[in-house]
Amino acid sequence: MVKVLFVCLGNICRSPSAEGVFRDLVAKKGLAGQILTDSAGTGSWHVGSPPDERAQKAALERGIDLSDLRGRQVKPKDFITFDYVLAMDRSNYANLQQIAPSGYEDRLHMFLSFDPKSPEEEVPDPYYGGPSGFDYVLDLIEEASKGLLRDIETGYLGKSPD
Repeated sequence: MVKVLFVCLGNICRSPSAEGVFRDLVAKKGLAGQILTDSAGTGSWHVGSPPDERAQKAALERGIDLSDLRGRQVKPKDFITFDYVLAMDRSNYANLQQIAPSGYEDRLHMFLSFDPKSPEEEVPDPYYGGPSGFDYVLDLIEEASKGLLRDIETGYLGKSPD
């Protein structure tokens, strides 16, 4: 089982959106029994909260249901549990570097690094913007998710790339 954790600041916009998109992609590829997904935030403000309503609406318009997800705060033990710890931006990446146990730092990645064609290096936080920001975030997440799945298939699952 390959385990993937998506991390943003509050775990109500970007990381649950990424978890939902990636989980959907994994299910469509028939790999749900081989890949486990989760999301978390570096902050604790939204522990137990569902994803932002705007994030849920934008995802649902693409056929992705985020309603079962709940916010939680990332913990150092997540680096031991998860094979991939994916930061949405540099600030969260730096925070995650501070809590990564020694020997597990190689599990931390910038999420958009899995899409070398991305116009961005960071997934922008859509929280203070309008609906178009959530759509843009989903566009970025969809492409990076495809690259992440290719990386998992070729690295962990031993499949040849499509």
